[in-house]
Amino acid sequence: MSSRELNNLVRIELLKVEAADQKEIDGLLASGRARLTDAKKTGLSTESRFDLAYSAAHAFSLSAMRWHGYRPNNKRFVVFSALPHTLGLDAGVWRVLEKCHTSRNSVEYEGYFDVDDQLLADLLKATEIVLQEVEKLGPVRK
Repeated sequence: MSSRELNNLVRIELLKVEAADQKEIDGLLASGRARLTDAKKTGLSTESRFDLAYSAAHAFSLSAMRWHGYRPNNKRFVVFSALPHTLGLDAGVWRVLEKCHTSRNSVEYEGYFDVDDQLLADLLKATEIVLQEVEKLGPVRK
Protein backbone atom coordinates (compact mmCIF):
# COMPACT_ATOMS: atom_id res chain seq x y z
CA MET A 1 0.00 0.00 0.00
CA SER A 2 1.17 3.47 -0.70
CA SER A 3 1.15 6.14 1.95
CA ARG A 4 2.60 8.59 -0.59
CA GLU A 5 -0.70 8.78 -2.45
CA LEU A 6 -2.65 8.95 0.81
CA ASN A 7 -0.40 11.77 2.01
CA ASN A 8 -1.11 13.59 -1.26
CA LEU A 9 -4.81 13.37 -0.38
CA VAL A 10 -3.96 14.89 3.00
CA ARG A 11 -2.11 17.71 1.25
CA ILE A 12 -5.20 18.58 -0.82
CA GLU A 13 -7.38 18.22 2.30
CA LEU A 14 -9.45 15.20 1.22
CA LEU A 15 -7.98 13.22 4.13
CA LYS A 16 -6.53 13.97 7.51
CA VAL A 17 -4.04 11.95 9.53
CA GLU A 18 -5.56 10.37 12.62
CA ALA A 19 -4.20 7.46 14.61
CA ALA A 20 -5.90 4.15 13.93
CA ASP A 21 -8.32 2.99 16.62
CA GLN A 22 -8.94 -0.77 16.79
CA LYS A 23 -12.25 -0.31 18.63
CA GLU A 24 -13.53 1.99 15.89
CA ILE A 25 -12.37 -0.42 13.17
CA ASP A 26 -14.02 -3.36 14.94
CA GLY A 27 -17.27 -1.38 15.14
CA LEU A 28 -17.13 -0.50 11.45
CA LEU A 29 -16.51 -4.13 10.53
CA ALA A 30 -19.35 -5.39 12.72
CA SER A 31 -21.74 -2.81 11.27
CA GLY A 32 -20.65 -3.62 7.74
CA ARG A 33 -21.01 -7.37 8.24
CA ALA A 34 -24.55 -6.98 9.61
CA ARG A 35 -25.55 -4.77 6.69
CA LEU A 36 -23.97 -7.10 4.14
CA THR A 37 -25.82 -10.06 5.64
CA ASP A 38 -29.12 -8.19 5.34
CA ALA A 39 -28.29 -6.95 1.82
CA LYS A 40 -28.14 -10.57 0.67
CA LYS A 41 -31.76 -11.20 1.72
CA THR A 42 -33.63 -11.53 -1.54
CA GLY A 43 -36.98 -10.89 0.17
CA LEU A 44 -36.06 -7.22 0.62
CA SER A 45 -36.62 -4.59 -2.04
CA THR A 46 -33.81 -3.78 -4.44
CA GLU A 47 -33.69 -0.28 -2.97
CA SER A 48 -33.18 -1.60 0.57
CA ARG A 49 -30.63 -4.18 -0.50
CA PHE A 50 -28.67 -1.54 -2.43
CA ASP A 51 -28.68 0.85 0.53
CA LEU A 52 -27.52 -1.89 2.92
CA ALA A 53 -24.79 -3.13 0.56
CA TYR A 54 -23.56 0.41 -0.13
CA SER A 55 -23.40 1.13 3.60
CA ALA A 56 -21.47 -2.10 4.17
CA ALA A 57 -19.00 -1.27 1.39
CA HIS A 58 -18.48 2.18 2.86
CA ALA A 59 -17.93 0.81 6.37
CA PHE A 60 -15.37 -1.73 5.13
CA SER A 61 -13.58 0.85 2.97
CA LEU A 62 -13.51 3.35 5.82
CA SER A 63 -12.14 0.69 8.18
CA ALA A 64 -9.25 0.10 5.76
CA MET A 65 -8.52 3.81 5.65
CA ARG A 66 -8.69 4.07 9.43
CA TRP A 67 -6.36 1.05 9.78
CA HIS A 68 -3.74 3.05 7.85
CA GLY A 69 -4.23 6.07 10.12
CA TYR A 70 -6.28 8.34 7.88
CA ARG A 71 -9.81 9.76 8.00
CA PRO A 72 -11.77 11.44 5.20
CA ASN A 73 -12.54 15.15 5.45
CA ASN A 74 -16.31 15.07 4.86
CA LYS A 75 -16.05 13.37 1.46
CA ARG A 76 -17.58 9.89 1.44
CA PHE A 77 -16.32 8.96 -2.04
CA VAL A 78 -12.65 9.19 -1.11
CA VAL A 79 -12.76 5.92 0.85
CA PHE A 80 -13.56 4.15 -2.44
CA SER A 81 -11.08 5.97 -4.66
CA ALA A 82 -8.34 5.30 -2.08
CA LEU A 83 -8.86 1.50 -2.16
CA PRO A 84 -5.87 0.93 -4.47
CA HIS A 85 -3.74 2.58 -1.76
CA THR A 86 -5.40 1.16 1.37
CA LEU A 87 -6.06 -2.40 0.17
CA GLY A 88 -4.22 -2.70 -3.13
CA LEU A 89 -7.49 -3.28 -5.01
CA ASP A 90 -7.66 -2.87 -8.75
CA ALA A 91 -9.78 -0.33 -10.58
CA GLY A 92 -12.57 -2.82 -11.29
CA VAL A 93 -13.61 -2.88 -7.64
CA TRP A 94 -13.43 0.79 -6.77
CA ARG A 95 -15.07 1.87 -10.03
CA VAL A 96 -18.13 -0.22 -9.15
CA LEU A 97 -18.19 1.37 -5.72
CA GLU A 98 -17.81 4.88 -7.13
CA LYS A 99 -20.67 4.19 -9.57
CA CYS A 100 -22.75 3.04 -6.62
CA HIS A 101 -21.79 6.20 -4.73
CA THR A 102 -23.16 8.26 -7.63
CA SER A 103 -26.35 6.17 -7.63
CA ARG A 104 -26.67 6.57 -3.87
CA ASN A 105 -26.36 10.33 -4.22
CA SER A 106 -29.07 10.34 -6.89
CA VAL A 107 -31.40 8.62 -4.45
CA GLU A 108 -30.43 10.73 -1.43
CA TYR A 109 -30.39 14.15 -3.06
CA GLU A 110 -32.61 13.88 -6.13
CA GLY A 111 -35.04 11.09 -5.26
CA TYR A 112 -34.04 9.19 -8.39
CA PHE A 113 -33.37 5.46 -8.01
CA ASP A 114 -31.69 3.89 -11.03
CA VAL A 115 -30.23 0.62 -9.78
CA ASP A 116 -30.80 -2.63 -11.61
CA ASP A 117 -30.16 -6.22 -10.54
CA GLN A 118 -26.75 -6.26 -12.25
CA LEU A 119 -25.48 -3.18 -10.41
CA LEU A 120 -26.71 -4.65 -7.12
CA ALA A 121 -24.93 -7.95 -7.90
CA ASP A 122 -21.74 -6.05 -8.79
CA LEU A 123 -21.99 -4.05 -5.57
CA LEU A 124 -22.43 -7.18 -3.47
CA LYS A 125 -19.43 -8.82 -5.14
CA ALA A 126 -17.24 -5.72 -4.71
CA THR A 127 -18.29 -5.42 -1.08
CA GLU A 128 -17.30 -9.03 -0.41
CA ILE A 129 -13.90 -8.40 -1.99
CA VAL A 130 -13.32 -5.32 0.17
CA LEU A 131 -14.28 -7.28 3.29
CA GLN A 132 -11.91 -10.13 2.42
CA GLU A 133 -9.03 -7.71 1.93
CA VAL A 134 -9.77 -5.74 5.10
CA GLU A 135 -9.78 -8.97 7.10
CA LYS A 136 -6.27 -9.70 5.79
CA LEU A 137 -4.99 -6.49 7.42
CA GLY A 138 -5.33 -7.96 10.90
CA PRO A 139 -5.21 -5.91 14.08
CA VAL A 140 -3.84 -2.39 14.09
CA ARG A 141 -0.08 -2.31 14.66
CA LYS A 142 0.92 -0.37 17.73
